[in-house]
Order: sequence, then C-alpha cells, then structure tokens
Amino acid sequence: MKKRIPLLIVLVLGIFGATAFVVPHPVVRNVDEVMRNDIIRIITAFSIVLGIGSIIRHHVIKIQRKAEHWPFSWVTLISLAVSAIIGLFGGLDPGTRAWLPTSIGGFSFHMQSIYVNMIIPLGATMFSLLAFFMASAAYRAFRARNLEATLLLLAAFVMMLGAVPLGRMLIPRLPDFAEWILTVPNTAAKRGITFGVGLGMFATSLKILLGIERGWLGGGGS
Repeated sequence: MKKRIPLLIVLVLGIFGATAFVVPHPVVRNVDEVMRNDIIRIITAFSIVLGIGSIIRHHVIKIQRKAEHWPFSWVTLISLAVSAIIGLFGGLDPGTRAWLPTSIGGFSFHMQSIYVNMIIPLGATMFSLLAFFMASAAYRAFRARNLEATLLLLAAFVMMLGAVPLGRMLIPRLPDFAEWILTVPNTAAKRGITFGVGLGMFATSLKILLGIERGWLGGGGS
C-alpha cells in the first residue's frame, strides 16, 4: 500500500500533465496552471530542504570518518552556512531590505556581491582548467585506430584549421567547408541524437507511469 498510493498519484498526474498539452479546455488549463505555478513550487521547496539535509549529512559523516579529502567538507559546510546567512539576512542585491549590515568596509554584504566576486571567478577558473582536460581527451580520442576515429580526426583537423586565419591563407575555401561540416553533417547527427533522447525519455516516462520502473521508490516490489 505504501508503494501503490505513490504509483497511483504518479499515474494520474502524469496522464493529466500529458493531457493538458492537447486539451484546450479552460478548466484543464487552469488546473495545469495551478500545478505548474503553485504545486511545483511547493515540491521544489521540499526538494531544496531534502537536498541541503543530504549535503550536510554526507559531509558530516565524511568528517566523522576522516574520509579522503575530509577537510574540504568543512569548507563546504562553512560556505553553505555563510551563504545561507547572507541570503536570508543580508539580502539579494543592494536595493533589497537587509536585516544585517549591507557592507563591511568596501565589500557589499549581499548575495549578488558574493555571486559577482566569488562564484563567477571560481567558475572561470574551472572552465580554464577544462581546456587542459579537453586537450588530454582529444589526444586520446583522435588516434586513428579505426575508420570512425580517422573520420573524427579529419573532421576535427578541418574544423580547427578552418577557424584560424592560416587555414584561409592556405586554402581559401576551407572555412566554407568547415562551416558546411558544422551546419550539415553535425546538425544531422545532433538531430538524430535528439530524437534518440526524446524516444528514451518517452519510454522511461511510460515505464514510470505504468509502474514498471520503480527505482524512484527505493527499489522494486509492490
């Protein structure tokens, strides 16, 4: 019974959500609007609480067991607490009302300042490091071991050479050919992948609605 009720709720709401896309009746539209604007917000709030609790529990256990890289768990927990205090009491931006001082010296005490001065630089640092990982992955992937790898190597060589001025100097039509590769074969492959992903999403959704896929319940069984 504990699993049949959630399965029934998922089945009914899933069918209704799919029906709302094809039935233009005002009642259906209004109920769908309430579900998307109100109910989903409530579920999102609960999911945030569960997510924060899961993060705290994971890192507390890691600290207690002195697992690998456990000092970084302290950094995560302290950052989580400081961000929560700033967001709750310091405000979102300089124009919002805050319960705490909005500045400490020349530093503005609000979430927008944290985002601009910390999150963006950290994100830029991570993306700059990705260049080295991409170079390493390209070196391993572009070895002409078979026909597919050879085609990948040739396409990558044409794309890289066509994107720099040297390629236009050597072969004037090379940038146009590189653009054709990007817009025709590449787009066709992306659309094929998108169709495959869509069919996979449809099949997975159907399995969840029919109760075949029960991993989200914590295991199988009725």
